[in-house]
Amino acid sequence: MTSLKYLGGYPPALLDKVRQLIERDELGDYLQRRHPTRHDVQSDKALYAYANALRQEHLRHSPGIDRVWYDSKLDVIQRALGLHTAISHVHGGRLKARKEIRIASLFRETAPEFLQMIVVHELAHLKEPEHNKAFYQLCEYMQPDYHQQELDLRLHLTWRDVLAARNA
Repeated sequence: MTSLKYLGGYPPALLDKVRQLIERDELGDYLQRRHPTRHDVQSDKALYAYANALRQEHLRHSPGIDRVWYDSKLDVIQRALGLHTAISHVHGGRLKARKEIRIASLFRETAPEFLQMIVVHELAHLKEPEHNKAFYQLCEYMQPDYHQQELDLRLHLTWRDVLAARNA
């Protein structure tokens, strides 16, 4: 049986439903019905434009983003689907900070809702560094169905593990 490591903290009743979908080999079909398309944001340049457009739409007064890119080194196992960093360095007599967002490369091949969810998540960290109530309210503001998309993404990651286990 595949571990439900991406679904920690969800209610037992939901976990039982997920196990049943896996046992009946229906989880993939469920995800395909809910998320039938793939996005076309394939390059780092397009990803930067996508993230910056979301920032402009929802967080106009937040600091700009210096760089956004797909990172093949992010480890999904360690739950790093995306990272945000603020790198500070002295330039002349001034301290400069660069805001960067890295998105796991697996998001090149996912539904548009999943890419939006992870970018929204990382953008929210520009204003709220902790995963607290204000952080999740900001995520919901930027993507009203954020929590459902996060659950579906976690189901997608679980399904990837199921397929990998079958092919091993």
